[in-house]
Amino acid sequence: MKTFTIDGTIRTEVGKKASKADRVAGRIPCVLYGGSNETVHFTTTLPDVRKLVYSPNFYKVILNIDGKTTESLMKDITFHPTTEEIVHIDFHQLIPGSIVNAEIPINIVGSSEGVRIGGKLLVKVRKLKVKSTPEALKDVIDVDISKLKLGQSVKVKDLPEQGFQIINAPKIPIASIEITRALRNAGEKA
Repeated sequence: MKTFTIDGTIRTEVGKKASKADRVAGRIPCVLYGGSNETVHFTTTLPDVRKLVYSPNFYKVILNIDGKTTESLMKDITFHPTTEEIVHIDFHQLIPGSIVNAEIPINIVGSSEGVRIGGKLLVKVRKLKVKSTPEALKDVIDVDISKLKLGQSVKVKDLPEQGFQIINAPKIPIASIEITRALRNAGEKA
């Protein structure tokens, strides 16, 4: 699994006033939840988190807070409504053997017969919600479309066992091959 390291500094003061002062100083307030420890309040900077936040990839985050490292997942991020600046980030500590919920991106693999004859691939779901232990988490979930013909789709229930539980409804289509207007018109003329 891909990892991403973030350096942080413990926050001595918390609350609205302290958070606002941190943002003015160019720091992003963050909180680490989970584990036997209490919640850990810390700050980081935009250059440290930019590639994590603005990436479609799924990462295990290694937090280095004042020399102490912790494995975690980024759970929530808050943006300013007008400036789109990062206001706050929440992380969830990973504890071996304990269950966590995560959203893992999908990766379409294979070449569909339906696409080769002129159909259009529609990807309807970009990420799947899973429930798993940290050891079983993966970077991506591969979705094979090689057996799809025109008008067919791959649903959540069609995915092979991954070692974790997919929370999304089983009948939700992930990707489908749509019959294009040009193919329909060609079929009507024939």
